Amino acid sequence: MVSLKESLGKATIVDFWASWCGPCRQENPHIVALYKEFHSKGLNIIGVSLDKDVAKWKEAIAKDGLTWTQVSNLKFWDEPIARQYNVEAIPATFILDASGKVVAQDLRGDELKAKIQELLAK
Repeated sequence: MVSLKESLGKATIVDFWASWCGPCRQENPHIVALYKEFHSKGLNIIGVSLDKDVAKWKEAIAKDGLTWTQVSNLKFWDEPIARQYNVEAIPATFILDASGKVVAQDLRGDELKAKIQELLAK
């Protein structure tokens, strides 16, 4: 069990993805770089997988170098956390401030980096 409240940083990304999702896997190197650059300054990430095969999920985590907290109920699109966030397509990212409030979603690249820098500067 992972508590979102206990996992919050100054900025937190809740990243919905899956090992079988090509666009998700293409985005992972950018998320890894962001984490390496900003984790020590207060960025946390929680990966939520829509996988149903534990071996493929764990293999993707290792191969892509996803060193932050990863969770999955291995329920594919019936993932309860994805339902809670109304996720209908992946990759889906939700950017939370220090209080846990969603302040942006589905940002990529420079826009995501700028939002993280903004939150960490507070």
